[in-house]
Amino acid sequence: MAYQSESALENKLIEQLVSKGYQWVPEVKSEATMIANFRTVMEKRNSANIGEEPLTDKEFERLMTQINGKSIFDSAKILRDKVLLKRDSGKNLYLELFNTKEWCKNTFQVTNQITLEGKYTNRYDVTILINGLPLVQVELKRSGVDMTEAFNQIMRYRKHTFTGLFRYIQVFVISNSQETRYFSNSDGEILKSHMFYWSDVENNRINVLSEFAESFMEKCHLAKMIARYMVINETDKLLMVMRPYQVYAVEALVRQALETKNNGYIWHTTG
Repeated sequence: MAYQSESALENKLIEQLVSKGYQWVPEVKSEATMIANFRTVMEKRNSANIGEEPLTDKEFERLMTQINGKSIFDSAKILRDKVLLKRDSGKNLYLELFNTKEWCKNTFQVTNQITLEGKYTNRYDVTILINGLPLVQVELKRSGVDMTEAFNQIMRYRKHTFTGLFRYIQVFVISNSQETRYFSNSDGEILKSHMFYWSDVENNRINVLSEFAESFMEKCHLAKMIARYMVINETDKLLMVMRPYQVYAVEALVRQALETKNNGYIWHTTG
């Protein structure tokens, strides 16, 4: 296995994502620039509803008050719903943050080394922005480093600086190049047992980061995972992301229901 530094892994992943259609936004390096980028993308995507009068600064401030700094669970619900904003004129405006039905039509961007200051100053490796919101965060470690280090790094970030719009993170990805896993965000404790491998439909694990990015992080697939294959658990107030075999089972069931006239069933043992 060839040695790769964290920076080399980071650059290679970004290049791969850009080649797959992600927009590279290196100017997004702070909370302020992320919010400015979010405003630009959100207004463009909602231009038909906003009309000829762009949002005023006060209107945007009210929007940020409504959506920013909420709990992870509440942010996940806001993400999937229409946001009602009352304009200065008194008219109601409904804004879409994430297209859950036509997930390929969302706006996909990637940046790196966003720096936030809290109790500590943290710089995040690779951040995937969907419609300007940081929905997927990738933490990389050099080749040979145990995955636990990347997991623990995410836990420190959650404690210290994953605030504001970073509460919209849905999925974490961690990798040391040869081993890659994903897991959902949560307000409470995240267990290491909830880190999942991705696999193909034949249940062959996809461990290598470049292969994982080619499959799991393909734009439409990643948005579909967030739109369709995450569970908003109202009982326990947490997010849950499906394991690969659960995803393939649901897709097989949907195909059976929509494309054939046959009955079908899913045999499962994991509850």
